[in-house]
Amino acid sequence: MKFNKVYIEITNICGLSCTFCPTKISKPQTMSLEFFDSILSQVKNYTKIITLHIFGDPLTLSNLEDYINLIKAHNLKVEITTTGYFLTNFDANLFLNPAIRQINFSLNSYNKNEMKVSLEQFMTPILNLCELKLKNQIHNFINLRLWNLDDSNSENDFNKKVFHILENHFKIKLEDKKLEKQIRLENQILLHFDNYFSWPTLQSNILTDGYCQGLSSHFGILSNGVVVPCCLDGFGIINLGNIKDETLNNILSSEKSKRIIDDFAKNIAHEELCKKCTYKDRFQTDKQNEQKIKK
Repeated sequence: MKFNKVYIEITNICGLSCTFCPTKISKPQTMSLEFFDSILSQVKNYTKIITLHIFGDPLTLSNLEDYINLIKAHNLKVEITTTGYFLTNFDANLFLNPAIRQINFSLNSYNKNEMKVSLEQFMTPILNLCELKLKNQIHNFINLRLWNLDDSNSENDFNKKVFHILENHFKIKLEDKKLEKQIRLENQILLHFDNYFSWPTLQSNILTDGYCQGLSSHFGILSNGVVVPCCLDGFGIINLGNIKDETLNNILSSEKSKRIIDDFAKNIAHEELCKKCTYKDRFQTDKQNEQKIKK
């Protein structure tokens, strides 16, 4: 059993309160380096890519470099997802580490918090890192995410301000570009777009079946050791087992895990949280598009 990536939440502490994220109800928790190391020893049998994200921002950890070096020691690659707000707490050279495959910056976090800095001040260290990467010809991706599209174009004004900053920095006219999923700003530096999505909750009235990539392309491990089928189960509602108590192999080969995988293959959402999740609709759209291409 192999996976494209495994999400590991080394901390559930974010440091911000974005309105598009659910209210954190879990106790603040950070994985010890020893526990993280033991997880990597098992996870490397299933994937080559670790993504430091579920809830929490890895840049809230002052010893982030130690976690990255452990990933490197296990011959794995890492993807980092962050708001970028705490980027100035680090020497930017840390993010040139060859173990880093890509860094994702959630730019809309600025717009959904009461920041004490201007948008230009928020963006400057991110853009400085882009320049440092280019200067040193580092082979990794920097993705600037605007996952805030909706039918009413509610974030249009904010996005225009971001466009203006990026246009001035990269000497590119974004208004001339067709708004697609991504725009190339520079070599391996991309501006990503996507729609807002609703985090699944048991309080939702939605009940649908469908396919999801959880437990087929990826799974997640929360900071308390709980293994979950996907990166949207930040509260461990679909608890497959705790890696502190049993091996990852036993957890992934359990009857509960197999049932979820088998049902998704039949477009059936077995777990209640999965039934109430609308994100799986995106995978159904992808499947339909693939079928159209084949025809």
